[in-house]
Formats: sequence, structure tokens, C-alpha cells
Amino acid sequence: MLAVGKLVDATREFIRAEVLPIDDEYDGDAHAAGGDALRVRLQRAAHGAGLLSPHGPVDCGGLGLSMSERAPVFEEAGYSLFGPMALNINAPDEGNVHLLAHVASDAQRDEYLRPLVTGQTRSAFAMTEPSPGAGSDPAALSTRATKTDDGWLINGRKHLITGADGAGFFIIMARTSGEPGDSGGATMFLAPAGTEGIEVVRHLPTMDRSMIGGHCELSFVDVLVPDDAVLGEVDEGFRYAQVRLGPARMTHVMRWTGAARRAHEVAVRYATQRHAFGSRLADLGMAQQLIADNEIDLAATRALLMQACAELDAGERASKQTSIAKTFAAEALNRVVDRATQLCGGLGVSGDLPIAKIARELRPFRIYDGPSEVHRWSIATRAVRQLTADGHGR
Repeated sequence: MLAVGKLVDATREFIRAEVLPIDDEYDGDAHAAGGDALRVRLQRAAHGAGLLSPHGPVDCGGLGLSMSERAPVFEEAGYSLFGPMALNINAPDEGNVHLLAHVASDAQRDEYLRPLVTGQTRSAFAMTEPSPGAGSDPAALSTRATKTDDGWLINGRKHLITGADGAGFFIIMARTSGEPGDSGGATMFLAPAGTEGIEVVRHLPTMDRSMIGGHCELSFVDVLVPDDAVLGEVDEGFRYAQVRLGPARMTHVMRWTGAARRAHEVAVRYATQRHAFGSRLADLGMAQQLIADNEIDLAATRALLMQACAELDAGERASKQTSIAKTFAAEALNRVVDRATQLCGGLGVSGDLPIAKIARELRPFRIYDGPSEVHRWSIATRAVRQLTADGHGR
């Protein structure tokens, strides 16, 4: 395996040579560019370059990078909207690899994790439900799994399940005890996509188009899975979700930092070439403020990201730091792209520059993996609880 620095350089070269031209030709639309056929082709090329699955366990065919080591590699991949797909680090597969690596049994690793790491299949994480089911409040989980003599019978509906269309298997979060609103009682189940009773009902139309497999509504009607389909332990699903969600939030930050950086660099280059009011746009004070503020937001995003990654690599849950980094990054990176748009004027909202499509794809990041408002509530609650327990702040 290449050293991390060389891996970053190789990823940068691969993305610019093999991926960006396709991304720009199809305006970041994964379906229009070929969908799964494109994914297979790009991942084959990435494998040939020694770049596939930098996050995956080595024994399953990955490169085994730590969270901190992943950050610069994922950022370079994210420079193109199709880059994460090419390196097999796209959501939800990347998060599912992390979850399976930590929780799956040996048999489950062979059946599900290894093919996912090597790009033979895709996956989906089926947790979010239509109202009044689980969303930002996972305790509202209403999909039910009932124990039978033959295993478990799953019934329920899910929506906004990324990558569901064409996924090879699902990780299904279902309630095995208690009632909606209870903080425990969830279990994760593994089910091949062809399991009887699983239906991809429809694609929900969303503003983003770069996520392969769409964001889908799913129906589970009397889906029977065996006992060995349980991922981890029964009733421990919410605990395992935390194993996945913290790191997944940070890898989102890594990838979107790359995309926002591209928008910023495009805008800066434009500002050096565009002349207005007797000078280069880049020499005007208001334009310089936009450029400087972008540099600050990008640097601050990376700093918070690396702090959270260091805690995760040390084996900590890092709930506070991942919430802070995710909330700041989701808003700061949107600011970066918005300033880049403004700097480029009319071209910033046109298809002649990639900034408009990056803005389109990045905006949902403020919602998925926890809206900013929910993270702020969590951060504030934790601060109040800690200060009250310590007796400080009086």
C-alpha cells in the first residue's frame, strides 16, 4: 500500500484524470452518467491504481486507513462529485463498511462486508421512516420485527433510504421490544435485496443527483429473516447506530470539504481573470473578503474534523466533537460555495462553471446525518448537563 501522502497525491491525479471529466460532462448526475455501470467501471480503474476502499479492513480487501488518515484522501476524492463513488467511499456504503467491520460476525463479514469492500455490491441503511416514525428522533422507530420459530418477521415502511435502488443488501433497523418513543429496543438485521417482502416503492425526488441508487421509499411486508441475520445483539441496535453515525458524519465532512474547495478554487481563478472597475476582481476589497472568509471556513472545518477524528481513532465515542464538527462544516461549506457563487456572478449560477451543481449537491448536508438544529440541541443539552453536574458556572 502507498504511504498516506503518496495515496493523497495518487488520488488527486486519478480524480482529475479519470473522474472529473465525466462528472462535468453529466453535471454531477450519477444516473445520467451511467449509474451502476459507471460505478463498476470507475471502481475497476481505482482498484487498478491501488486506490479502492481506503477505509476498508485490510483482510477484506481495503487499505485500512484510520479516521485521521482518511481525511486528506477523502477530501481529494470529494473534489469530484463522482470521486467518492469511484473510490467506493460513497454514502451509505462507506458507513456500512465501518459498521460491519466493528459488529459483524465472521460469517457476516464473508457474506456482506468483503463484497462491499471489493465493490462487488452496494448496500443501504434502512432506518429513516415517514412520520410519525424514526427520523431525527430515532426512538420513534416503528418498523417492527417479531420473533418466530423460523427467525424474525419484519414489517414497516422506510423512506429517504440512500442507495436503495440497486443495493445488494439492506441493514434494516427494526423494533424488537418496547414501543415507539422508547430509547431502547431496536435491532439491526441483514437482508439480501431479493428477500421476499422487500419492495423499493419509489424514488423520492430530491434536489441532489450525485448519489447512486437515489433516495427511496421502501416497504417491508412479512419479511422473514433467519436468526443469523441479526447484526450484533438483539435490542442493541441504537448502540450500534452510534458506532456508525459518528464516523459517517466525519467522512461526509471530508468529502464535502473537497467539493467546496473545488468551488472556491474555481472562483479564485475566475477572480484573477475577470476585470472590473479598472482592476482584476481579485484585487478588489470586497472580493478579497469573500476569498479570505472561504479560506478561514475551510481551515476551521479541517481543524474541527481532525480533532474529532483523533478522538475516534483513540477509541472514544466523540459524540460532542462529531456533532460540533458536523454542524459547523455543513454550514461553513455551504457558505464557501455561496461565496464562490457570488464571486463568479452570473457564471456562478450557470452550467459553464461547476459551482452551481456543487451548491445543489451540498445543501442537503445540513439535514442528513442530523440537522443542524438537532445537533445544536444535543450540544447544548450536554453542556448544561456537564456544567450542572460539575457545579460550575454559578
